[in-house]
Amino acid sequence: MTAEQLISFARGAPSLDIVDVEGLKAAAVRAFDADPAGVTAYGTSVGYLPLREWIAKKHGVQADQVLVTNGSLQADAFLFDHLVRPGDAVVVERPTYDRTLLNLKRMGSELHGITIEPDGLDTAELRKLLESGVRPRLAHIIPNYQNPAGVTLSLEKRRELLDLAAEYGFTIFEDDPYADIRFRGEALPSMLSLDTRNVVVHASSFTKTVCPGVRVGYLVGPADLIADIAKKATSLYISPGMVSEAIVHQFCVSGAIDRSIETVCRALGERARVLGESLRRHIPDARFVEPDGGYFLWVEFPEDVDVDKLAPAAAERGVAVVKGSDFVLDGGRHAVRLAYSAVTADRIDEGVRRLAEAVAAVRG
Repeated sequence: MTAEQLISFARGAPSLDIVDVEGLKAAAVRAFDADPAGVTAYGTSVGYLPLREWIAKKHGVQADQVLVTNGSLQADAFLFDHLVRPGDAVVVERPTYDRTLLNLKRMGSELHGITIEPDGLDTAELRKLLESGVRPRLAHIIPNYQNPAGVTLSLEKRRELLDLAAEYGFTIFEDDPYADIRFRGEALPSMLSLDTRNVVVHASSFTKTVCPGVRVGYLVGPADLIADIAKKATSLYISPGMVSEAIVHQFCVSGAIDRSIETVCRALGERARVLGESLRRHIPDARFVEPDGGYFLWVEFPEDVDVDKLAPAAAERGVAVVKGSDFVLDGGRHAVRLAYSAVTADRIDEGVRRLAEAVAAVRG
């Protein structure tokens, strides 16, 4: 199967046609013209200072509460390294981002998966866990258009989570790279913006709104925590990449980011709609929640469809998916994550048709 023939629902990345390449080129020229000394120097471990200030303004916080990182995954890694020790209890969503699971497992965390419902984390299940005596150090939550489930945490549950964190003394890690990629419904306030008790640390990224290649993410939290992590960052790499951060800064201040978000939202909204229609047409017994934004749709099949067999059968037919079992501590044997972000609308139906053939094949 050649790359041209392969239809990949595996990677959460935008297709090239929705990346503002011309806008990025222009932002790069402006960055070097406006601040050649700052762009070409080592910089500081907290990131490119003008971008740090822009992010602080966006979130209504002080600049000393922001650390700019090499992608949001590094923001995650810094926070986990700072807060979590081997044996510490950590709450994760079930399912959740596979790299989060891998990193926390590697650190020796005691992981507790809490079920995801159509309106986000099951807070009643979390309360039961807490009442049983488990005292987590951290709860990792992806509130908007969750990876991989595509669901959004309701406002009521956001408030309830904040109350639980204050009551039981754990930190909410609000991992929120998809918030701006909304194509339906109303935007909900972040838990960071609702937090009056200093229980939230927030991370996001420009990967989904600008492009993955810039590798610019950030962490927002209490100033003392950010200062402590910045010291570790200095030891690790002196500073993150000033060139990419300065380009992102120019892209943001020029308003190009707003146009970019509009383009991405329009394209992905169409792709998500087509994917939902195609699944209903070709695999009518598949269950899924159609997302209001983001990059991903989570599909659950009946129990006679085992994804360990389905994934290779799909690959043989030229369609790539990611197994649901990658996103949970145990289980996920009958689910797949479909990333529609990199597949143009005219290829989605063909991809689902091939997936339907693979489903029929594994059912025998």
